[in-house]
Amino acid sequence: MIVTIHTEQPVPALLNYLSDPYGCIIDMQAGVTDDGNVAGTGPYRAVQVETDQGLTLVKNDNYWNGTPKLDRIEVKTIRDGDTMTMALQSGELDAAYGLPYSNLILFRDEPYTISSADTSRTFFGQFNGSSEVLQDDRVREAVIGAIDRQGFVNTLMEGNGSVAEGPFPSYFAFGDSKVQEESYDLEYSRELLAEAGWTDEDGDGYVEKDGKRLTICWLTYPSRQELPLLAESAQASLKKIGIEVQIQCTANHLELLKKGNWDVYVSAFVSAPTGDPEYFFTTHCLQDSSKNRGGYYSETLEMLEQQLSGEFDTEKRTELAIEMTQTLLDDHMFFFASHLKMSMVSGEGVTGLTAHPCDYYEITVNLDKNK
Repeated sequence: MIVTIHTEQPVPALLNYLSDPYGCIIDMQAGVTDDGNVAGTGPYRAVQVETDQGLTLVKNDNYWNGTPKLDRIEVKTIRDGDTMTMALQSGELDAAYGLPYSNLILFRDEPYTISSADTSRTFFGQFNGSSEVLQDDRVREAVIGAIDRQGFVNTLMEGNGSVAEGPFPSYFAFGDSKVQEESYDLEYSRELLAEAGWTDEDGDGYVEKDGKRLTICWLTYPSRQELPLLAESAQASLKKIGIEVQIQCTANHLELLKKGNWDVYVSAFVSAPTGDPEYFFTTHCLQDSSKNRGGYYSETLEMLEQQLSGEFDTEKRTELAIEMTQTLLDDHMFFFASHLKMSMVSGEGVTGLTAHPCDYYEITVNLDKNK
């Protein structure tokens, strides 16, 4: 069978979009079931979903690519890493994703198996363009230069990731090795603050301007274990240059975003789930992007995106992506901390649980457990 897709305008990344993990083939006749689930084509279907608790999956007997090996899968949401660790050790859990990095060593030997993969899930921050204290580009540059990304990856992530220069890991042709981010340099950050008029006027270790301390509200959320750690790391390093960081790490971060009472919003996002760079820019960096939290606008970036959206040549798309990334970095409205190395632990008898570079596809038709 041949499927022909007609678009109103050229879409160079169409094949990439069609392979997006979030892309789904939906049974429009079946529609949405009584319990709010969509009729899709995966190996399992959800029969019960409890917000913040988990969900129950059952075998899809009509799966197109083989017969799922398990009749039922219980997916549990456990936010505390140590609780998850103990549940896996006791056999309450058969497998786990999101264990504290320090606990992975407990599962390096049989009967456990660890599957790992480098991904494009990136931990990064956006500055609030409406923030009074961040209007000066030198202040934003000083903040970026005082974030110890290498220390964060080596110490707090225990090497389970790589330092980020931009949104894309180095294994992409348009990745980190092709762009230049501000280096970690506390002395230079202090000089930038002084040039912008921020000095320690009262000797309390924090910089002030016109009698007002430079205080930044750092907004993030706890569902990704790395984000609270990054916030604490930045709080400690920014204190060294005299900036006070107040951390708001909360599950209702989206509500606080809308209110606008924040200076830096730090989140995690899979920047290139299909191997094409355009996705990150269109979701986060353009004037009309849905996740452009800080109201960033660059005429240069908008013009480059117009070119990228109509460019079919792979090498030229790569060149445009590199230029767009460097534009972001030079404007100091985004900063990138690290890329995730995801690790999943399987318990005794569990097979087919394999980490995927796109950070999805954990539960597949191959997942099995020997009774």
